[in-house]
Amino acid sequence: PRQRHRAVDVGDVAAARTSGGLAGRSRSGSAGRSDTAGRRRQARRGAAIAVGRAAVAARRALVAGVERGVGAMRLLAMLILSMVLVGTSPARAELSFCPGLVKAVEPGLKGTAAAFIRSYEPGADEDALPLGLSTTAFVYDNALAAIALVACERVDQARTIGNALVQAATYDRTFDDGRLRNAYRAGPLGRGAALLPGWWDSQKNIWGEDPAQDGTATGNVAWAALALLTLHQATGEAAYLSGAKRLMDWIIANASHGSDGFSGGFHGYDPQQVRLTWMSTEHNADVYAVASWLFRLTSAPRYRDAAKTASRLLDRTFRGDHFLLGTKPDGSLADDNLLALDVQLWPWMAVPDAPDWRKALGFAQAHLAVDDGFDFNGDRDGVWVEGTAQAALAYRIVGNAAASQQLLAAMRNDGTSSGLLNATRSARVSTGLSIDPSGTSTIPDFFYYKRPHLGATAWAVLAETGWNPFTGAKVP
Repeated sequence: PRQRHRAVDVGDVAAARTSGGLAGRSRSGSAGRSDTAGRRRQARRGAAIAVGRAAVAARRALVAGVERGVGAMRLLAMLILSMVLVGTSPARAELSFCPGLVKAVEPGLKGTAAAFIRSYEPGADEDALPLGLSTTAFVYDNALAAIALVACERVDQARTIGNALVQAATYDRTFDDGRLRNAYRAGPLGRGAALLPGWWDSQKNIWGEDPAQDGTATGNVAWAALALLTLHQATGEAAYLSGAKRLMDWIIANASHGSDGFSGGFHGYDPQQVRLTWMSTEHNADVYAVASWLFRLTSAPRYRDAAKTASRLLDRTFRGDHFLLGTKPDGSLADDNLLALDVQLWPWMAVPDAPDWRKALGFAQAHLAVDDGFDFNGDRDGVWVEGTAQAALAYRIVGNAAASQQLLAAMRNDGTSSGLLNATRSARVSTGLSIDPSGTSTIPDFFYYKRPHLGATAWAVLAETGWNPFTGAKVP
């Protein structure tokens, strides 16, 4: 009962099936890592010199002030200024994840009013991405990137992604109900409907598409709305608020599951897609965040009611110290042995007035933590970098700055020459879930691979800047 940008691995496996195997691993990334390490050492030396110069200048100013008889309050102000200069020196800026994100997205956003960014780049030992990912820009990743760019004070670049989300929801090649697909083709948008990802199957001589990428997950629509609400908050432009309202209205009209919660969305190829009847804890946390935000802005009763509906599913899936994934297609609760890290974090990050739900962070620490990070699920077979960044933000929200900084420090080693962080630290991390969101298959074939990932990098930015994407508020 989960689907966000899970089509990552549908595309991966689809491409593998098309090409006859997973992409080969042939290139070593050691040279690139060595070069990057050298640049970092040089930057740190330069930063240390700058800090020393700032400190010397501050001391000289203080001495001169004393000699001239400057008042104590002015001297105190100068001292504080010197501390600020040192505290915001290039040494700290060099550690920030914002420059990496900007480096990765800037070429794709420059010179165009609307564009999507590809979600993955080839791994250090890959010549190219699998065909199913080669053109894919997942809506979830791009929504996260837009929010993170606002957190980095790069609002103009965030606008470009936000404009693409608005256009994609307004024009579709098949449907006219205002839905968003789970993914679009990366690159600038032309007029009309945004193109969907795909690849040419030279063996079958046909154009191939991924049914999960073509589908619409309720959570992805909600994340796009969160991005537009963030842009409205940053710019005051009514078009972004209107876009968020249309997306939330689509969820209310097409994903409501009575008063019990919101269902998963739609899956499959155009024009006959299958309705997903399961309900996801993760999706309903997203919907609650959007509906609550919109109710704060508009006072419209339908958004208040939608928030209440989503919260009922969250209440139902909370088991005292952790959350279940959601419900099965028949409405029964998901199996208790299926765990996921983000499901333990997002509900209480989205619902600030549910303090008991924060116990799920302790549950995640006990059952999902690995060395210097967190796994996706309970098998602890590796570090899931995106989820580790989510945990870093979660720790910051609850006031555990030390734990947050420890995770962030470890993630700085996950950077790549592209500017993006790898999705994993090992070659592959399992999830225990199926790539088929329709429920017809239960084979646990959904994996994350060690490739530079837009979503993981955006979450690292949010954790470092203390930006809660569910509320638009910065954490102290």
